[in-house]
Amino acid sequence: MSDRTIIIPPFQQIIADRAGYAPAVMVGDTLYCAGQVGRTADLEVIQDPERQFLAAWDNLRQVLEAGGCTFADVVDMTTYHVNMSEHMAVFRAVKDRVFPRGLCAWTCIGVSELARPGLLVEIKCVAVRRST
Repeated sequence: MSDRTIIIPPFQQIIADRAGYAPAVMVGDTLYCAGQVGRTADLEVIQDPERQFLAAWDNLRQVLEAGGCTFADVVDMTTYHVNMSEHMAVFRAVKDRVFPRGLCAWTCIGVSELARPGLLVEIKCVAVRRST
């Protein structure tokens, strides 16, 4: 028997069904989160960069919560950025407002595009659920 549990928060059921992927997979106490982007519940890309970044962090927060984790449980994070130099200051400002500083390894990668036109960032992470 596998200790792998697929995590699909209710707000992501539509994209999980459409794309055939798991927003997160829990193995033991480790939660592997697929990349989260800034779009609405109707899968529309948010055009304003700051609002898009806030939505991406909120989507990640909800995936983590569905797996019994919080931002404080994140141990490794990779962010993928379109036009990184243009938007990094805003992304960092949003990150500093919502995500704990200095608690995880973080790698930023500049890319030419993401899954849908208009997406500026995708946030992927690994979290380890703490015992209560």
